[in-house]
Amino acid sequence: MPNTAPPARYDLPWKLAMTHAFQAFMAFFFADLCSRIDWSRRPRFRDKELAGIGFGDAPDGMVADNLVEVCLCDGSVQWVLIHVEVQAQRDASLARRVLDYNYRIFKEYGRPVASLVLLADDDPGWQPHAFHNHVLGTVMGISFSTAKLLDYAAQTDALLASHNPFAWVTLAHLRTQQSRHDPEQLYAAKWQLTKLLYQHGWRKRRIIVLFRVINWMMALPAPHQERYWQAVLELEKERNMEWITPLEQSFVDKGWKKGLEQGLEQGLEQGLEQGLEKGMERGLEKGLEEGLQQGRKEGAAALLERQLARRFGPLPQAVRSKLAQAGAEQLASWSDALLEARTLQEVFEQDPGAAGAP
Repeated sequence: MPNTAPPARYDLPWKLAMTHAFQAFMAFFFADLCSRIDWSRRPRFRDKELAGIGFGDAPDGMVADNLVEVCLCDGSVQWVLIHVEVQAQRDASLARRVLDYNYRIFKEYGRPVASLVLLADDDPGWQPHAFHNHVLGTVMGISFSTAKLLDYAAQTDALLASHNPFAWVTLAHLRTQQSRHDPEQLYAAKWQLTKLLYQHGWRKRRIIVLFRVINWMMALPAPHQERYWQAVLELEKERNMEWITPLEQSFVDKGWKKGLEQGLEQGLEQGLEQGLEKGMERGLEKGLEEGLQQGRKEGAAALLERQLARRFGPLPQAVRSKLAQAGAEQLASWSDALLEARTLQEVFEQDPGAAGAP
């Protein structure tokens, strides 16, 4: 069994969470600024355009970068832009980079730009908030708003009690950092946060988004992840809720992990490409559905293979290959035939070549 957990992934989780619930992000980390935004007018995500005026590859430690168009309550400006960075490592060039981004965005759109930085590193003494040059009576620079994730580390009870989803995301990030790749510690934290998901009464879409956040961020070694999935299934049974269907229990770490992650990541990228929350939602739903379909097919094939082997003994390679390549409808047909079949050949009699010559 591996002694350490895989590297944590912070980029997609933060990007997904902010796009899903930007108002909640602002309310949690920048409450005073949040109150000045007119939330009756839906924010517009302009990340695709941001990529076109950026600096190419993301600097070290920058895990999320969003550009959001919002309107202000006082009506002084028709719309403004908010540029948000989540920075997970100490970076001496951060303040200068914020100035560069702010100027480039302002030059591109000719609109006021607010720069916000969430410092998600593990150095309590690092608190950049400005960059200025003073020379011969001239001042050039920027002051920007920041929030420090470590400031919440001593507020566990408040985070656990908060209904804001970013209290939960903050806990997930902090617990991931604190685990130091220890799989048992990370598993315990992930399980606690998973149970907490069921206690807030959030709508299903939010639960699915946050469930994806935790599985990307709090990556576990395969044995611990399998144990985690089984625990989730048991919890669902206890609470009479259904994130994972009973069929999916048979392929918890096979079809689900492969299909769901591929589908969701593809859906997420499509959503972010459009730069709109609606695009994110549609991309996520499409990715989730594709992942579930792939997972269900692989799980059904694995389940039928076990049932056939239990009934008729070791299976020829031709049979195992056929099961792996079959579609969902064909697998269902063979499963029905298994109920009354007396021989392996009878299971596949609609497709005589499938069984080879067992």
